[in-house]
Amino acid sequence: MAESPIEQAIRHIGRLPGLGPRSARRIVLFLLQRRETVLQPLLRALGALDGSVKQCGICRNWDTTDPCSICSNTARDRSVICVVEGLSDLWALERSKAFKGTYHVMGGVLSALDGTGPEDLGLPELLARAERPDVSEIVLAMGSTVDGQTTAFFLADSLAHCDVKITRLAHGVPVGGQLGYMDDGTLTAALHSRRPL
Repeated sequence: MAESPIEQAIRHIGRLPGLGPRSARRIVLFLLQRRETVLQPLLRALGALDGSVKQCGICRNWDTTDPCSICSNTARDRSVICVVEGLSDLWALERSKAFKGTYHVMGGVLSALDGTGPEDLGLPELLARAERPDVSEIVLAMGSTVDGQTTAFFLADSLAHCDVKITRLAHGVPVGGQLGYMDDGTLTAALHSRRPL
């Protein structure tokens, strides 16, 4: 027996991160109750997203243009490339307005459990960019997970032959954090990353 459109919608929405069947049912019900104000605009936005967004040929970001708006922005510092795991990391750094260079999106991290190897990441493109004479620094902005740190060490080793400075984001006590609430790994990283005041 074929699924009804409502059941299909629940099944597809339930596949989204952080959602399950019960949340998906609530979302579908909400959308059906607000067809004009929520459902129809959402369908139009998703249709436009599917038809107009492409991957940047330089940094692997997703945007409506290729090269993306970051790579084509002449005010950005092209000598510094920040390597991130995924788009959510790029968006977080952009939201901070603290980084003025360009990016390279790896599209994941090395993971034996997930079967992700070096060939699954954007390594060839990163190496080609790092070998350009106008690039002076590569910032490895990988997460503090085991896979993130493994990927950072692998990238540092892969980039060692390039004439660039390789740095990584600082690890340790966050702004507003209290030592009594920190885990051992965070405290250890903070102690090892200490610097003069």
